[in-house]
Amino acid sequence: MSAYTAPSFTLATSIPQRGVSAAVLLVGVRPSEKESDKGPKVVDAQLLDKAAVKSIEAALKAVGASGSADQLTRVVVDGLPVASVLAVGLGKSDSAEAIRRAAGVAARSLDNVEILVTTLSERDVDATVQGVVLGGYRFAEFRSAKTAPKDAGLQKVTLLVGDKGRAQKDAMERGAAVATAVTTARDFVNTPPSHLFPAEFAKRAKALATAEGIEVEVLDEKELAKAGYGGIVGVGKGSSRPPRLVRLTYRGAKGKKAKTVALVGKGITFDTGGISIKPAGGMENMTSDMGGAAAVIAVALLAARRQLPIDVIATVPMAENMPSATAQRPGDVLTHLDGTTVEVINTDAEGRLILADAIVRACQDEPDYLIDTATLTGAQLVALGTRTPGVMGTDEFRDRVSAISQSVGENGWAMPLPEELRDDLKSKVADLANVTNHRNGGMLAAGHYLREFVADGVQWAHIDVAGPAYNTGGPWGYTPKGGTGVPVRTIFGVLEDIAENG
Repeated sequence: MSAYTAPSFTLATSIPQRGVSAAVLLVGVRPSEKESDKGPKVVDAQLLDKAAVKSIEAALKAVGASGSADQLTRVVVDGLPVASVLAVGLGKSDSAEAIRRAAGVAARSLDNVEILVTTLSERDVDATVQGVVLGGYRFAEFRSAKTAPKDAGLQKVTLLVGDKGRAQKDAMERGAAVATAVTTARDFVNTPPSHLFPAEFAKRAKALATAEGIEVEVLDEKELAKAGYGGIVGVGKGSSRPPRLVRLTYRGAKGKKAKTVALVGKGITFDTGGISIKPAGGMENMTSDMGGAAAVIAVALLAARRQLPIDVIATVPMAENMPSATAQRPGDVLTHLDGTTVEVINTDAEGRLILADAIVRACQDEPDYLIDTATLTGAQLVALGTRTPGVMGTDEFRDRVSAISQSVGENGWAMPLPEELRDDLKSKVADLANVTNHRNGGMLAAGHYLREFVADGVQWAHIDVAGPAYNTGGPWGYTPKGGTGVPVRTIFGVLEDIAENG
C-alpha cells in the first residue's frame, strides 16, 4: 500500500532553539476587529515572543494578508529560529473543524519541508494533529520516478502548547491514531482494482487485523455458497475473481458487561454495474465502491489500537461486479442468508445485495448496535451533494450518529425512511425487489431494503457515503483528491461514545 508515513509529533511550550533552523512556523491568524487596523492578528500570540508577533503581523499586513478562512501567506521574519512563517487564516470560526481544516490546508502546501512548528495546537491538539496528517497525505505507490514526490514530506512536527500535561499528550496520541486509521482507509480506496480484488482485499485486511491481535475469519466463494450467502455469491458470479466475506472480531469488554457493536461495510472492489452496465464516463471512479468496507476495517483496527472497552465485530462482504456469461441477470431471483428471496431488477443495485447477507450474519451475534456504511446510491449525491453523508436507521441511534458525525467534521445528515417507499420494493415473483420502479427517494428506498434484514431490537444506523468517500474534484482543507476516509471518524466517534455512555 501507500508509502506515506505520518510525521512524528512532540509537545513544547516554546519554539526549540536548536534543530529547527530549516523549519516552518505555522500560526493561525484572524482578521483584525479594529476598523483602523486591517492587518491580520496572530492567534495564541502568548506562545511567541511579543516582538516576533509584531514582526509577523507587520509582514502579513505588508503583503495584503487578511486572515480569512484557509488563506495561506508565507513570510520571512527576522528574530525567529525558523526559516519562514506560514500564516493560515481561521476566519471567524473557533471550532475544532476550523483548526483541522487550517492545519490541513497548510500541510498540503508544505512541499520540501520536513520540520514544522505550530501554535495551532494551543487551540486544539487533536484537531491540529489530524489536520496535519490528513492534509499531508499522499498516495504514490503506483508512480514511477518520473512523477513520484521528490521529497519525503513532513517528518517532525512540534506542537506548541501552554501546558504539556497528560490531557495534551492524550489528545496528541488520539489525533495521530485516528488520522492513521483514516489514511489506512484512503490507501485501500486509492489502490486500483487491478491490485485490490476480493481475495487480495481479504488478505490485506487479515494481515492488518492479525497484527493488532484481532480475530479473523475469511469465507471463500465455496464456503459462502454452502452457507447460503446468496447476495454475495450472486453479485460475484460475473467475475473471474470470486467473492469473500471477512469477519474481524475485537474483544475489548474482556468478560465485563459491555456493549457489542456490529460494523458492516460494502466491499465492491470494482463496479461495472454488471449486466445493467454503467455508462463509460467516470466508471474509473468505481474503484472507490469499497469505501464502506475500507472504513469499517480501519475502524476495527483503531478500536483495538485504542483499546476501547467494548466488543466490535466487523462483517465485510467483498465482491467484484462484472458482466460476463456467468453474471446474474435482471430478472434472476436469489436467496439471502435469512431465506428472503429477492428479484434482481437492476444488477447495478448490487451493494444492498451483499450488505443484506452481511447484516443478517452480523445480527446473529446479537449486537446492541449495528452500523453499516456504503457508497450505496447515486441518489445520495442528488439529495445531499458530495460532502454530506446520509444517515438512516432507528430514529434515536440515527440522530446520535448524525450528531457525532457533524461534531467530528464529516457532516452526516439524518434522513427519514418514509413508509410508503417500502411498498415500492414489492416483487411480482419474490419476497422483495432490489429496486423500486421509479427513481424518487432512491437513497431512502435503499435504506428500506437494508432495514428488512436488521434484527428486531438492534439499534441501527446506515451511512450512505456515495459522494463523501471519494473526492473526484480538487483537494480542499485536509481532503485530497481520491479516497477521503469518510466515515472513519464518524464511526469511531460513535464507538467512543458508546464505550463511555452505553
